[in-house]
Amino acid sequence: MTDSERSSSPPRWLLIGSAILAVAALAFGIGRFTAFGTGAAPPAPTTDSADAGFARDMQVHHGQAVQMAMLIYEKTEDEGVRTLAYDMATAQSAQAGEMYGWLVQWGLPQSGEPLMGWMSDASGSHSGHDVGPSATDDELRAAMGMATPAELAALDAATGTEADCLFLELMIRHHEGAIDMVDAIRERGERARVLAVAKSMGSVQQSEIDAMQSIQRRLGC
Repeated sequence: MTDSERSSSPPRWLLIGSAILAVAALAFGIGRFTAFGTGAAPPAPTTDSADAGFARDMQVHHGQAVQMAMLIYEKTEDEGVRTLAYDMATAQSAQAGEMYGWLVQWGLPQSGEPLMGWMSDASGSHSGHDVGPSATDDELRAAMGMATPAELAALDAATGTEADCLFLELMIRHHEGAIDMVDAIRERGERARVLAVAKSMGSVQQSEIDAMQSIQRRLGC
């Protein structure tokens, strides 16, 4: 490729961003298509059901994962980290699009229910998390393994191996929080497609945790 061709090529962040939007749109379209299929469908979940709560909260969770993956993808010089970030961004965007489609199909709002409310037991405690019924939104997000605004700012500012190691640390914690949510929906969910996606999600995220821990060792994080 000549210098002039290289300079005229779109930046990588634009290419990956376009790919993510395309995948998410396709997943949303699948959900819309399913919603208007001719086959008889079981009654839609209620807005406070585990299936609906999982769809809402995992979209929030995936959104931050995509944000962190895009941040590191743009600046990492490590091909292993870059490949992993690309895979996470595209896969989780597609899953978020499908979950958006579920809520459309069920005629339910995309937000409005308490965070992690679907994971509460009779005492108000949240399954798989050491938080009680009076937990604040920040405490609930922390229990889900999500990064704080300060941690996201630090990731944005970091460079080189420091950035790679911070990304891996934050994303491992993020994945661990997602696996707790997957375990909860597999106990409480009723929709076959939700349970199938959750099972696959848990397997993939555990394998990605293993891969990230291997990269941590290689980088000396």
